[in-house]
Amino acid sequence: MTNSEIHLITRERPSLTPEILTALKAGLPLQKVDLSEFNLQGVDLKQANLSQAKLLRADLSGMVLSGVNLSGADLRGANLQGADLSGANLQGAYLNRADLQQANLSGANLQGAKLQVARYDSQTKWPEEYNYKGSGAVGPSANLNGAYLNTAFLRNADLQGANLRGAYLSGADLTGANLQGAALSGADLSKAYLTGACLRNARLTGANLRGTDLRAADLTNAEMEHLESIAGADFSFAQGLTQATKVMLHSRPASELDVWNAYTRKTTRESLSG
Repeated sequence: MTNSEIHLITRERPSLTPEILTALKAGLPLQKVDLSEFNLQGVDLKQANLSQAKLLRADLSGMVLSGVNLSGADLRGANLQGADLSGANLQGAYLNRADLQQANLSGANLQGAKLQVARYDSQTKWPEEYNYKGSGAVGPSANLNGAYLNTAFLRNADLQGANLRGAYLSGADLTGANLQGAALSGADLSKAYLTGACLRNARLTGANLRGTDLRAADLTNAEMEHLESIAGADFSFAQGLTQATKVMLHSRPASELDVWNAYTRKTTRESLSG
């Protein structure tokens, strides 16, 4: 975690001025108003007009926003977990990296909305016939074939059954993520953090595991043939590795097995021998 991220977490979020609060409650147009990082908890926004508003990293978790005009709004990184956005106008809105877990988006207008790396889960409700799996959002059964997710923060993400073939996940934080049954063939997982991740039945054929942290990961029935590299990968306390898979991994060249992982301070050979 960077110093700027720690600062965002620990500092007090700004509060609304009485003028803006009155306008929000009255439904007056506040085009392009900047409410970035504001804590809007407890504010009645059911009548608000937030078209083109700046709401970067705003806390809107659990709020009732049904029918609210958020067209063109910038909601990048906003916390919308558990929010009621049913029937909301999100046309052209920027929802990149927003938290949509358990959110209700049924009946919402998402035409032209940007959802790259927004996070959803099995409880997120989507508009009927909306192709959320192909929207660039991250969640169960998402189609992220060849997606650029380098250094993405996906800790504890639910990616069960997701298509991540050929995806670029170098340096991504997937600690504790659910990747059960995910397709990761040919994916670049170099220096990714998969500590404690569930990779049961995942397909890792041809993946690049150079420097990958797989400590305590569940690799039960994971397909791991023809790996591009395991140089510096750490398999300490990994679960579910069959004897045949261990023999296969131990048969890799010394130029991979004896590479030091600077983060876990162990060579790949050492991690497989523990």
